[in-house]
Amino acid sequence: MTGDDKLKRLAGHGLEAPRAEARERAVLAAMEAFDAAADDEAGEKNQAVPQGSGKPGRLISIATQAWRKVMTPKTLAGPIAAAILVLPFGGYFAWQMMDTSPLTQTQQQSGGIGGLMNLNSGQPAATPQAPEIAAEPAPSPAPGVSTFGPGRVMLRQAPGATGAARDSFLQQGVGHSAAKSSRQGGEAAKQMVQGLPVSPDTATPMEDRDRLESFDNNPVRAVLESPVSTFSIDVDTASYAFVRSQLNAGRLPAPDTVRVEELVNYFPYDWPAADSAEQPFKPTVTVAPSPWNEHRKLMHIAIKGYDVQPATRPQANLVFLIDTSGSMNAPDKLPLLKTSFRLLLDKLDAKDKVSIVTYAGSAGVALEPTSVSEKAKILAAIDALGAGGSTAGAAGIETAYRLAQENFVKDGVNRVMLATDGDFNVGPSSDKDLKTMIEAEREKGIFLSVFGFGRGNYNDQLMQVLAQNGNGTAAYIDTLGEAQKTLVEEATSTLFPIAKDVKIQVEFNPATVAEYRLVGYETRALNREDFNDDRKDAGDIGSGHSVTAIYEITPKGSPAQQIDDLRYQSDAAEAGAGNSSDEYGFVKIRYKKPDSDTSQLITQPVTSANEIASLDQGSNDLRFSVAVAGFGQKLRKTSQVADTGWDAIATLAAGARGDDPYGYRSEFLRLVQIAKTLDSAK
Repeated sequence: MTGDDKLKRLAGHGLEAPRAEARERAVLAAMEAFDAAADDEAGEKNQAVPQGSGKPGRLISIATQAWRKVMTPKTLAGPIAAAILVLPFGGYFAWQMMDTSPLTQTQQQSGGIGGLMNLNSGQPAATPQAPEIAAEPAPSPAPGVSTFGPGRVMLRQAPGATGAARDSFLQQGVGHSAAKSSRQGGEAAKQMVQGLPVSPDTATPMEDRDRLESFDNNPVRAVLESPVSTFSIDVDTASYAFVRSQLNAGRLPAPDTVRVEELVNYFPYDWPAADSAEQPFKPTVTVAPSPWNEHRKLMHIAIKGYDVQPATRPQANLVFLIDTSGSMNAPDKLPLLKTSFRLLLDKLDAKDKVSIVTYAGSAGVALEPTSVSEKAKILAAIDALGAGGSTAGAAGIETAYRLAQENFVKDGVNRVMLATDGDFNVGPSSDKDLKTMIEAEREKGIFLSVFGFGRGNYNDQLMQVLAQNGNGTAAYIDTLGEAQKTLVEEATSTLFPIAKDVKIQVEFNPATVAEYRLVGYETRALNREDFNDDRKDAGDIGSGHSVTAIYEITPKGSPAQQIDDLRYQSDAAEAGAGNSSDEYGFVKIRYKKPDSDTSQLITQPVTSANEIASLDQGSNDLRFSVAVAGFGQKLRKTSQVADTGWDAIATLAAGARGDDPYGYRSEFLRLVQIAKTLDSAK
């Protein structure tokens, strides 16, 4: 009777529950076969083999010996269920015998049992791939294979293997092989043991060329020494979306990717709005206990922009400046970009005009100015976009501004909308030259908004500079849902400004406040004299936009005071307070209307009338924004929130979720839990 006949006969028997001792014998037999192959292979590896030769080739003879040893009647004498554990090994070695092509680097690392089982993925082994040419770069691992640097491998799971079988394999088989390898000084088993505890998600990542701006947290300042704080408002949201993408990918974001004000301002809030466009917004100031330190308080400043009605919305002249370079050839880049701009078209009026400029190697006009009433023509131009070539971003911006100027709409919205991964690595201009050009165009009434796509090549630092100097916003679009939020739900806020060059200045009263710390806005700081300088650029507010700024203040006499009072300044400070002893500070906001170059001033004292006794007395919006601020500081490793746990942040946010029609706040709660898990796993 042939071996095949015996196998068929055995296959016809009814299955019985496997016995533990039979399963152990089967696994140990398989491990003996593997060790035999490893022993023979170790002998061959002692010979010097030049790179590029046929060695190590397919170990046909070794595989044949292993096959004979595994498939002996003794091994097959156990229950058929135990044989199921053996057959995958036999199938693997049989495939090795038939394939005589040289092993690639990845295949060498994940060969043998290491290439058959993946305890972490729970997925069948991938179909073997054709070998790579030696001169080519090493291929990426197939699905289910994780490499962890030279010599590390992940075990694959046999199809249908149970958790108990995997545990048995790990405890018995790998332990057996590792022990034998330790005695013999072999490397193969050591490599397996190194790889086992590491999950596929922690594999060495691809090269990350994201460029970020490094900045320090705002320091605690003594009011006696520095009583005035000045900064530009910021309605950008790019940081929140980027942080979310990092957390969803199983990584804690680098602190420099976290701009706390952008996290806070990502969410829509229902702060009291201005009654008319004549005064486009009004501040709402609240003083409340700090959740991060019981001896400190928060000064919470909220602004809500006037919401322009559609009937009075100005005409728009938009130029889509689209990066079609080779770096955009990824699903989360150009394809997502095209879909995002299709969504935006639905929010424009028929009278609005759209142009499309592309840049890759050289800039070109993909669509001349076209009325939105010709929607099919615009959609066809978007659909025809493809990625390829290097990036000549400077030339593209020049072409886009030229088109915007040629079709300039007086008293309308003239805006270039740059969509890119930020890879401005080719082109005639430096970052400084780009900034200078954008500032000059801003003075002509043509603004710039920047939308970032994708990872690995994201130039966050440059995009922030371009948007800030172009009187526009910077947003990061990583999902279709984010495109819906940014370009559909917030289209009027994104496109139609109601005020420009908006600055905030707060003077603190040394009689009531010893210290203060501005939460976020590190990259938006201004000098004190910049507040009254109408030539100094600052941030814009769009229709319906909300802006929130939070100070943590230390009351006079608080045990939380970190900086000692000055010996010779205390008496003068108290004398200067006069009749303002109940004031915490004085808030000033300076802004310009979109069509004006002269600023206007809004002022408001902050007194005990603005104070609430506990944070619970605040609105849902106030408490939720404070929770987000705590989350951002926690990600930035800010010392002032070191004693505040992730659970405390989640509890505060959950109690303030309120009406959440789009699920943004629920998503935030999920991100807090992810951050907690990742932080505890460090």
